[in-house]
Amino acid sequence: MNSRRRNRKLGSHITATLYPPCREFHSRLPTGGIVGTEFEHGAVAFFDLQNGLKLAIWPRKDIAHEIKVPLGPRSATECTLGHNVAIKAAVNVVMDRTRQAGAVITDPPHDAFWGGYNGSFQDPDGHLWEVVWNPDMEIVD
Repeated sequence: MNSRRRNRKLGSHITATLYPPCREFHSRLPTGGIVGTEFEHGAVAFFDLQNGLKLAIWPRKDIAHEIKVPLGPRSATECTLGHNVAIKAAVNVVMDRTRQAGAVITDPPHDAFWGGYNGSFQDPDGHLWEVVWNPDMEIVD
């Protein structure tokens, strides 16, 4: 396994907060541990859910950095939603469709430091989304 985020198969993911006191806890669960710690904003733990769905746990400050929104106070309702796509060009297509539907683009599509391609938006209800293509993850139908 290389140092980039790597998993066998992935359809979509749900992102939630990884608080520093929980890092040791999450590293003891069947997640493969916390990966990406060698990157400034890259630490993440992936949990297998079902049918290719993963739960990704990130530090709050890194979510704010990645999505390009201010870090607010802790909240029980914090969460970002991730939509993984099979090809790089699909990120642009999805982001264009969300903008046309009324989303606010918080971070336009771009090459990511870890080798993928992603962009982020906030939907009309205020939920944060990341649209991502990861060359190390296979999309499962």
